[in-house]
Amino acid sequence: MMVDLVIRGATVVDGLGNDPKRADVAVKDGKIAAIGSISDKGNETVDADGLVLSPGIVDVHTHYDAQVTWDSTLSPSPSLGVTTAVIGNCGFGIVPAPPAVRDLVIRNLSVVEGMDLDALRAGIKWDFESFAEYMGMLRRRGAYANMAVLAGHSTIRTAVMGEDASQRKDATPEELARMKAMVADAMANGAIGLGASYSLNHSGYGGVPMPSTIAPMSELEALVGAMGPRGKGVVEIASGVKTPQELEPMAAKYGRPFFQGTGVAMYNEQEPNRSIKMFEDSAAAIRRGVGLYIQIPCQPLSFDFTMANAYPFYSHSAFDPIKAYSPEQLKVVLRDHSWREKFRENARNPKPGMIFQGNWDRVMVAVAQKERNAKYVNRYAAEIAKTEHRDPLDVMLDLALDEDLETAFLGRFLNVGDDGVARLLKHEAGVVALSDAGAHLIYMCDAGFGLHFLAHWVRERGDFTIQEGIRRLTSHPADLYGIQNRGRLAVGAQADMLLFDPATVGISPAERVADLPGGGRRTIRRPTGVHGVFCNGVKTFDGKDYVKHAKGPGHVLDRFNASQGGHTLLAAQ
Repeated sequence: MMVDLVIRGATVVDGLGNDPKRADVAVKDGKIAAIGSISDKGNETVDADGLVLSPGIVDVHTHYDAQVTWDSTLSPSPSLGVTTAVIGNCGFGIVPAPPAVRDLVIRNLSVVEGMDLDALRAGIKWDFESFAEYMGMLRRRGAYANMAVLAGHSTIRTAVMGEDASQRKDATPEELARMKAMVADAMANGAIGLGASYSLNHSGYGGVPMPSTIAPMSELEALVGAMGPRGKGVVEIASGVKTPQELEPMAAKYGRPFFQGTGVAMYNEQEPNRSIKMFEDSAAAIRRGVGLYIQIPCQPLSFDFTMANAYPFYSHSAFDPIKAYSPEQLKVVLRDHSWREKFRENARNPKPGMIFQGNWDRVMVAVAQKERNAKYVNRYAAEIAKTEHRDPLDVMLDLALDEDLETAFLGRFLNVGDDGVARLLKHEAGVVALSDAGAHLIYMCDAGFGLHFLAHWVRERGDFTIQEGIRRLTSHPADLYGIQNRGRLAVGAQADMLLFDPATVGISPAERVADLPGGGRRTIRRPTGVHGVFCNGVKTFDGKDYVKHAKGPGHVLDRFNASQGGHTLLAAQ
């Protein structure tokens, strides 16, 4: 029999946790046709001797909602091994898109997800308004990875309430009815669930709160209830300071798994027991039959920023009146002694869930603009302050002012400390996620989280065997999200595959490229040790560059039921 593709002599790691084995893999019509010793000839044959063949990485927390309208490659995720991406996370999408609120939606998106506003305005092709039209656009255009879409609480609230969405806590009964209808419409047209946020760190344009963050929990519950029959779909929530105990009743009532993402659940050496308590509380809910999981990053949560856009500090009250200031206005404030004292007091008394916890030993000078300041590069504010007998806040602000607010700082605030992080990554309530791929392009790029996981946590530290590490990146998230026939190498499954060298797999240092619409710059990272990425049996990345296709081979993954798949997530009756 002639097949489309044969990969010969690979070490096959199936994504299901089984031991690696040397085998050939045949692909026909986008699916895995055979695994073993294969005599069939393929239209294409790949010699994989010495390489590992695994399922493609499933990234359940991305923000490609806007980028996909101008970039079908979803750069850089497919080159970094990702074959399935979930978009619409935290409730920050671009649909529904009534023309009157489009610019408001992307202004807020540009701030909360660190995107270039000019690039969004120049790049987004608004050939859709309803959720059904957006899904139709994805199918026509095609992408280089499979895509699953979450309906977005904040976007829906904005579509209904306009600017009031960020200013008025309570929707009218009519407005709530319209929001519920939009959620129901999204689910009917292929959404896999609902995204929302109650994070203290999520502010929009001009410092306004992102709409869902001010909505009462009763509104969220109404929208979760509008998703359809019990057990249908998933809920992803940037939960902020909301506890598992607050979310469990809703997850139990509607039989939908909740996936929490919050700084409170990330390892923090200052409060090492806080995160594990959230995991244990979620695990207790799982044992009661309620799907309550935590998205945990496998990398330190790092933030590149300048004081012209100091978003890691925006949850501190000193920044409330100045978030939308121009650089010239900011310079006046940052020199003001009384304002500095306000920020200093904020930093001494951080609230749980805030990105910056007053830990100046984690704020590093990444790039200095003036030669005389090169002595500060790669040094932390606390260390500089100690050496110069100054306050670290003054060190940072004085340096920024000296360089016209162009000094680049790097904040490594959360999920630092491998032993503490490893405990969370291994936990039964954890899901490896939070790459934020497609967002924060100005500051960072964690889209290569899966390759980092294989390099650091599997090869270098040995916290995971290769079979368990790959399972945690593939079938584990796919099954929890109800995404069927993905994340596994098995006969009949879709042929989403990653071919790599386990000795060299990883990611390159970050670099800046100017390829956004309008010439804007973004941060990317490139793969090492990757020899090929296949989506539905079609090669999308050859180890060096994307393979050009008239239409991306990815599928739109819709109408999945989260109670079906590898786990039963129906709540106990």
